[in-house]
Amino acid sequence: MYDIVIIGSGPAGYVAAIRAGQLGLRCAIVEKNSIGGMCLNWGCIPSKAMLESVKLYQRILNDSSRFGIEGIEKKNLLFNWNSALKRAVTIVKRLTGGVEFLLKKNGVEIITGEAKIVSSGSVLVNNQLLKTKNIIIATGSTSPAIETNVENLVAEPLSLFTERDIPSDIVVRGNGPIAIELAQLFSFMGRKVTLVSESGFIMPKADNYIRDFMTARLKKDRIDIIYNQDIKSVRESWSEGMLILGEKQIKCDLIVNASKRKGNIIKSDIEIETSDGYYVTDDRFETSVKNIFAVGDVNGKSFFAHIASAQGLNVINHLAGIDQKLDMNKLPMNMYSVPEAAQIGLTMEQAEEAGYELKISEFPLSANGKAQTEGNAEGFLRLISEKRFGEVLGVQIIAPHATDMINEAAAYMQLESTVYDIAKTVHTHPTISEVFMEAGFEAVDHAIHK
Repeated sequence: MYDIVIIGSGPAGYVAAIRAGQLGLRCAIVEKNSIGGMCLNWGCIPSKAMLESVKLYQRILNDSSRFGIEGIEKKNLLFNWNSALKRAVTIVKRLTGGVEFLLKKNGVEIITGEAKIVSSGSVLVNNQLLKTKNIIIATGSTSPAIETNVENLVAEPLSLFTERDIPSDIVVRGNGPIAIELAQLFSFMGRKVTLVSESGFIMPKADNYIRDFMTARLKKDRIDIIYNQDIKSVRESWSEGMLILGEKQIKCDLIVNASKRKGNIIKSDIEIETSDGYYVTDDRFETSVKNIFAVGDVNGKSFFAHIASAQGLNVINHLAGIDQKLDMNKLPMNMYSVPEAAQIGLTMEQAEEAGYELKISEFPLSANGKAQTEGNAEGFLRLISEKRFGEVLGVQIIAPHATDMINEAAAYMQLESTVYDIAKTVHTHPTISEVFMEAGFEAVDHAIHK
């Protein structure tokens, strides 16, 4: 008898399993593919590794002479997808191996196979019935496939980061962080990229300020955006190398599927409530069936790996008697674009709808010494606070290291800090993070360097 059987070994599942082992709970984790799930094997890690490679290529191509480096012949510079991929694969193997080691170190039993829920206390894998007190579904999500009868035209998420020749004209389906990251990845390689958004905008959950900034940045990167269109099938919208979307015809050699994902609902002999392709859960991430939980992408509350991990930890702690509600509004969102984007808390629109009297304070990276020395001064930090007590309600960042910087904002918000707390927090100089102090000063009175 297990205390917990976890189905899926992505960031939600494996983190929950390790925590369960640390607390002395008897735990098994079931995985039908590779330990680490989508994020470590085919998503977060390989994509970010490839982005770092192409950013370095762009830096050498465009900034080497500005930094006093001579002798580089730009005409000889090429980006080799397959060589960069070898580095990414090495990183993936190192990280997935590390996760497997930690699972075993903490006494978690790893079972390879496809799981089926038989009852609220049993899971069937490889004709073996696993008896358990609790079940955690952490099976992640998948982008709905694009139907095609054209060979090698569509790259689905599981097949994108493989050895291949990268063609000249690429269409990316989607409008969220992953789609934007991939659009820039291929654009920086020198390819012609078109981003197809199913809605009238990009970055659906972002503050309008960030959304407008990134829309302008994609235009600067010469990435075309087609709004209010979707690519579900290319059987009838394809003609001699041209993708037909409405009245537009787009030259296309490759379609990369990065559209909004749906939860991976697993086989079950009992009815577990779902809605719009996700498991329905309460604020403890418990499904409609007692003692069965769903965490990560599969419950549709978020599609970020760190939030999936936080949900998994929250469930394990709850089962171990450590009961603390997870405030989803205080968890950061991030995008590894160029420049990076991140936000936490309420957007300005949400804060206004909630009836707060707001103070908006902003500080640009162009006035930051470290940003200038690094040659990356594009972006800003923006604080949204309420006027009465100065409590920080939301933070938005556009900066080269926004995905790291947002964690300082997360700490402020967890402690319910005010702009006065931020203003009096002394930051080392010169650092990019000084923009927090400056924005705090701006909210209280006046920024020093503005």
